Amino acid sequence: MAQNVLGSELTPCSFDPLTGFYRNGCCDTGGEDVGVHAVCVVMTREFLEFSKAAGNDLSTPMPQYGFAGLAPGDQWCLCADRWVEAFDAGMAPKVVLTATHARVLEWASLADLQTHAA
Repeated sequence: MAQNVLGSELTPCSFDPLTGFYRNGCCDTGGEDVGVHAVCVVMTREFLEFSKAAGNDLSTPMPQYGFAGLAPGDQWCLCADRWVEAFDAGMAPKVVLTATHARVLEWASLADLQTHAA
């Protein structure tokens, strides 16, 4: 079973909306997940605006992909490098540590993740 950044078993991030690269509710990642969708975050209006401005619109529905769009308060498996980009810009959303895959530690320190713990 996959581990989280705290060294214990990875817990689900969200089933509504259904998230994860594998759309299994968990921030599991593997070789085919080149974006490393492994950080379980709690969306904020500020982060959604930041992400949209950076070219990744997560708030606009895209029904052709079965994507209803995200709203503040939704939990979602975010790409590790996007979280770091938001962190560096002072716009990082809160992180659900127990649902964030251990692989994220290749991009961000546990201390930085903990300062943004949900």
